[in-house]
Amino acid sequence: MQRKIYTTEFGGKTLTAEFNDLTTHANGSVMIKYGETVVLVTAVMGKSDNAGLPYFPLSVEFEEKFYAAGEILGSRFMRREGKPSDEAVLSARIVDRTIRPLFPSHLKIDVQVVVTVLAIGEDDPDILGVVGASLALGVSDIPWNGPVGVVRLARNKATGEIIQNPTYLDRVVGDLDIEVLACGKDGNINMIETAAYECTEDDITALLTSATGIHGELEKFQKTIIAEIGKPKRVITAPETPAALTEFFEQNFAEKLRTTLFSNRAGKDHIYELKSEFLTAISSLEEPLDGKAASALFEEMIDHELHRGAVEANLRADGREMDDVRELYAQAGGVSPVLHGSGIFYRGGTRIFSALTLGGPEAAQMIDTMEERDGKKQFMHHYNFPPFSVGETGRVGGFNRRMIGHGALAEKALVPVIPLADKFPYTIRLVSETMSSNGSSSMGSVCASTIALMDGGVPITRPVAGIASGVMIKGDKYALLTDIQGPEDEFGDMDFKVAGTTEGVTAIQMDVKVDGIPVKVLGEALEKARLARLQILSVMTAEIANPRATISPRAPQIISLQILPEQIGLVIGGGGKTINGIKADTGVEEIAIEDDGRVYITGKNGTAEAAAERIKALTKRYSVGDRVDAIITKLATFGAFAKLDTYNEGLIHISEIAPFRIEQVEGVLTVGETVPVVVSKVEDGKIGLSIKQADPEFASKRGLEKPE
Repeated sequence: MQRKIYTTEFGGKTLTAEFNDLTTHANGSVMIKYGETVVLVTAVMGKSDNAGLPYFPLSVEFEEKFYAAGEILGSRFMRREGKPSDEAVLSARIVDRTIRPLFPSHLKIDVQVVVTVLAIGEDDPDILGVVGASLALGVSDIPWNGPVGVVRLARNKATGEIIQNPTYLDRVVGDLDIEVLACGKDGNINMIETAAYECTEDDITALLTSATGIHGELEKFQKTIIAEIGKPKRVITAPETPAALTEFFEQNFAEKLRTTLFSNRAGKDHIYELKSEFLTAISSLEEPLDGKAASALFEEMIDHELHRGAVEANLRADGREMDDVRELYAQAGGVSPVLHGSGIFYRGGTRIFSALTLGGPEAAQMIDTMEERDGKKQFMHHYNFPPFSVGETGRVGGFNRRMIGHGALAEKALVPVIPLADKFPYTIRLVSETMSSNGSSSMGSVCASTIALMDGGVPITRPVAGIASGVMIKGDKYALLTDIQGPEDEFGDMDFKVAGTTEGVTAIQMDVKVDGIPVKVLGEALEKARLARLQILSVMTAEIANPRATISPRAPQIISLQILPEQIGLVIGGGGKTINGIKADTGVEEIAIEDDGRVYITGKNGTAEAAAERIKALTKRYSVGDRVDAIITKLATFGAFAKLDTYNEGLIHISEIAPFRIEQVEGVLTVGETVPVVVSKVEDGKIGLSIKQADPEFASKRGLEKPE
């Protein structure tokens, strides 16, 4: 094997980039190693040009391999990889959103980047996927304006220590209050994923500033490699717009477009009606002009005019001021009592319905992936985007990468306010249905889901709201736009989604259509997003200020108990006989027992209480001094056995009946009678009982007298 190896220090560990002849047919490839985690990244460009496509056909695949974990995973019946996990989809989206803006805008040849995880240790392969994609594209002949840097920065909430590239263990122990994954080049940022526990905008800006310095070191490392072994880039010439077409547009449609764009109307339908008119006009000429070139020119002129209007004339397509939020509406409940909670949220033409469903701990989603085995997920948010939400026809049902990404973003935004399982042991599922979309339905989902949670009585710490901001950049000037919609979303240079509470930020996601955004601009955008968020929260809390006092009567009731770990076997019984008997007798839905002895009982209509009483009685531990009314079950020469409850029995020794010696029990006690006792001894699971401690006059009441 021929190989060339390069190393650099990255976050206190050695990052290794190995170029070998393992993938000889790829345009570019690299094997990235960091600790025990290894990924192979390949980049391939197709052979034919898809000229005329309205988009760049880039695909990024993130391939999780079970062998990478050193275990035989999968289901009992399928011991091989299936469809990508949600985590793989999200990792692929991180790579895609980072590299996509750096391809030439006119490139229409298929490009595919495949990240294959060969081994996984304590370090997340998503960062290595970005580094690998940057290097694989950088050394290839594929036109691409890299390289890029990447880093994940986190802060320990107790110590304030900043951790570079935290391991899986660092991220699951719960000591982090902010985690920022940022990518970029030349001191700018072009991709952000942030999870935070109500952190300030200043904290986030400081971490982004730190990230750009780390990016610079990684870029320098990559540029050295590319200069040494990189191939010359293929020259893909941008198609020239025919002069006659440009002239026709300027003479007949330039002013019409300007008037239509800034006609104070939301959405894009009126703009594309004009485009249809333009395409019809050029096809009706005596010498028809190229329709594909005409379509591309029209899109280019929309982009130009929107940038000119925002940056030079302070104009927005729908007539709003730059910081205006569109009309807001919030509704809690009112759909059907069948639902455990529901929320409706409007922001302009974006309208979301979210439904809450509560279940017991047994309803938690089981996680069994390359990254996590035997995990449980008790809070889920899912997002749907049917074609009717944008006035189109298409496939209904199922989900795609965009839906997974938007659902995960809203879920991330809500996690910091969700109550812990020991206080609210329910499995929580939220589903957000995009009923109408005109800008940032993911942030609308955060708002509608918050309303649904409060309507359902989930004791969240604070409401969460989200907003999307944009930017138009023209030369060295720019204009920030709050609450982007329609053409601003499609033609703007940044989609900057920020969610949070009145106290701080809980989630950020950013992608761009330019090389990157300066941190200074992002800091300004964060402040504008904060002000918009507070405005939205005021509308939401005017509808429902706090979570309802009780959960829906249609939701299951959950009772939690704590037993000793050594009592788990007692509750389960041989072959599950005891626990199944309790379920059958009480009609309870589910009894879940954790390894630490926590018991969660899920039921309706009083069944949970009945099962809880059975388990309490079964696992009750008596202590010396406890006073109980016991039922005599058996007499013996040395005393009597007495039943304390359904499962526990003790011995009343003959010496513990009276404060003086008696010769026999028979005649003093009777099987079936109830007598007061005090627990006098507990040894090795055996319980000693005393009547004379409970009632010193018991013997005399029975006609017994102390012998002379």
